Amino acid sequence: MKSKGTQVYLRLLGYTRTCRWRIILSMVASLGVAGSDAAAAKLIQPFIDRLVVAGDVSLVKLVPFFVLGLATIKGVSRFVQEYYIKTAGQLVMQDLRNDLFGHSLNLGMRYYSKTSSGTLMSRILNDVTVMQAAVAEVLVGLLREGLTLVALTLVAFYGDWQLTLMAFVVLPLAAWPASAIGKKIKQYTRSGQSAMGTLTQVLEQTFSGIKVIKAFGTEEREVGRFRDRNLFYYRFLRKVIKYDAASSPMMEIMSSFGVAAVLWFGLHRVMSGAMTQGELFSVIGAIMFMYTPAKRLSKMYNRIQQAIGAAERVFELLETPHEIVDRPGAKTLTNVRGEVRFDHISFSYGDEPILQDVSLTARQGEVVALVGPSGAGKSTIVSLLNRFYDPQSGAVLIDGQDIRDLTLDSLKAHIAMVDQETFLFNDSLANNIRYGRPEASDQEVAEAARQAYADQFIQTLPEGFETEIGDRGLRLSGGQRQRICIARAILKNAPILILDEATSALDTESEAMVQQALANLMQNRTTFVVAHRLSTILHADKIVVLEQGRVCEVGRHEELLAHGGLYKKLYDMQFQA
Repeated sequence: MKSKGTQVYLRLLGYTRTCRWRIILSMVASLGVAGSDAAAAKLIQPFIDRLVVAGDVSLVKLVPFFVLGLATIKGVSRFVQEYYIKTAGQLVMQDLRNDLFGHSLNLGMRYYSKTSSGTLMSRILNDVTVMQAAVAEVLVGLLREGLTLVALTLVAFYGDWQLTLMAFVVLPLAAWPASAIGKKIKQYTRSGQSAMGTLTQVLEQTFSGIKVIKAFGTEEREVGRFRDRNLFYYRFLRKVIKYDAASSPMMEIMSSFGVAAVLWFGLHRVMSGAMTQGELFSVIGAIMFMYTPAKRLSKMYNRIQQAIGAAERVFELLETPHEIVDRPGAKTLTNVRGEVRFDHISFSYGDEPILQDVSLTARQGEVVALVGPSGAGKSTIVSLLNRFYDPQSGAVLIDGQDIRDLTLDSLKAHIAMVDQETFLFNDSLANNIRYGRPEASDQEVAEAARQAYADQFIQTLPEGFETEIGDRGLRLSGGQRQRICIARAILKNAPILILDEATSALDTESEAMVQQALANLMQNRTTFVVAHRLSTILHADKIVVLEQGRVCEVGRHEELLAHGGLYKKLYDMQFQA
């Protein structure tokens, strides 16, 4: 293995610390497996010399006991060894998958904007599964086959060192093709896991967009796309299988040279009287037994390469730095009044600037509307307030404190958000409402639903608040999902509220009811409203008009209409009918 591959695998084995007693017990059991094979090889000599050649019939009645005894010792030892080492492997992968998921959730939104969810799912599920199989098999094999090989080697050298040395000349010759095959397997495993990520991405997008697929009748097209990706993955997997299948025949061919040399030399020594027939068969038996664990270790080398190929992708994700983190000495945000100020903010996702020298202030309890053409930077402003990103220059302040100097947990605890995507979890209505406050009582959940005008339709459901709403809340209408999201924000009871296009996808009747719910939600809260529908923000305390990442107008509805600028142009476009 290359140095990098060794480091990756040692890092992977570092996760075995939590289950070291299982591994120790498995190692002890491995001694029983190795010892029984070594004993079987050693007992060939008295069996041939004393029973077959000398005709000592007193040993006949002992043979079944030796066979049964060795089989029992080996069987029990093998069970104990495999059970504890494989459960240790499962625990290792469980810890690794937990770390991977936890690290992924704390990555910044910038990472998620560049990486598909299918790729992340593939690394957490598929890559770890490849590692799981490899680690369990390798841990089992290295202990059992390694100790067996050592024990049989000692028996063989003890029987006749010259014969054994001749057999060992072949092993280095077999190591070179095994190493070359292992490198190929590692290369194609890594590429294959990347192809699996693409396949997972196709699956995730297909099932998430099933309504669109059904509406446009593109099932056959999606099936074709999946088949293409599946075939692409198979081609990498086929190469892994090809090289893996070649390793055993290669070892068989190379080992046959050693066996042939041992037989030729050994028979000459027996005929010359230098050794007995029993000694010859004992050494040959040990050597033959020895090649079996050697071949298995060659297979394990391939598994190690597969594990390294997958582990490199997993550790690559684990090494991705967290962009948004607490600064050293970050303070906890408490006693929030709710004054928010954007102080000369500039921001870009890449090379193109999104916000340029933006300054605006929202006083305590004020409703500030952000309007402007698509791409003007409205949603980016509220993303900076949520600290999904940090600005390249300037600062966002809450009650005069730079939010970068505050702990993320305390910042998020004082901000509630209702987004246009209305994402709900595949859980009960009650658990979706109390998502921001898991400790909330049933009475508090019911009151939040009442204020959000969601209690009316909830009461008509057979299981009420305990109704399971399906993936992404698909069993509810758009207006119902939006009201559940509003109830979730009401229950959180945060002093700062963000409404990002909260009514953009609703019909007139649903919008009217949601607007009533939003009125309840906005009471006594500093509120930022991102809206395309100007009818929803006519009574805002302050309307901020953005164009090409800059603030071009600020004022109330009547003032901006009288000014005759961009706001009036947008207003006339929407209300000209």
